[in-house]
Amino acid sequence: MRSRFDEQLALLNRELIEMGALCEEVIALASKALTDGNKAIAAQVAPLDAQIDRKEREIESLCLKLLLQQQPVARDLRQISAALKMITDMERIGDQAEDIAEIIGFMDGRGAENGELMYEMAKAAMRMVTESVDAYVKHDIIAAEKVIADDDTVDDFFDKVKYKLIEKIARDPSDGEYALDLLMIAKYFERIGDHAVNIAEWVIFSITGEHEGS
Repeated sequence: MRSRFDEQLALLNRELIEMGALCEEVIALASKALTDGNKAIAAQVAPLDAQIDRKEREIESLCLKLLLQQQPVARDLRQISAALKMITDMERIGDQAEDIAEIIGFMDGRGAENGELMYEMAKAAMRMVTESVDAYVKHDIIAAEKVIADDDTVDDFFDKVKYKLIEKIARDPSDGEYALDLLMIAKYFERIGDHAVNIAEWVIFSITGEHEGS
């Protein structure tokens, strides 16, 4: 019975890794579409977000089967409960990548000013997502704590982007709508980092039974 349970836990880990990889892919696509001002690349985000939504439902179903059909001990119960929380954050990451892609679709092919800064911000947020899921699979508290600390980096990028866009609006108020679109995109990247922090906090809960927000 336990071996069957362990097999299903291993499947849960694989499914979470796949969902995390999809999240990484939509962030990368949204970032490239923004840098290149490419609507065609932006249009690839929505189908991937739909895959993330399906993966969320599949993992949720697997977690419920583990809870109902097996008799998980305390640590197993924490691991399954954490997975259920994590997939909610990952689903929202997909939604926010799609929101970014939607804004890009209205930008008439214009790429991002300060594109390198936005790209680095997106890359930092994407790394946080990848490492938070990896920390769950490896039961690695130190890696999860690093993700939480790395949120400061994403926040710093957001502040830099915000101040540059404020300067742009002051110089050229007629281009204010474009600047506000970029600010909204930067905010979505910042929120993606926040979701990665949430995932990392649930990783720590799955190992210790303690949650930062509790």
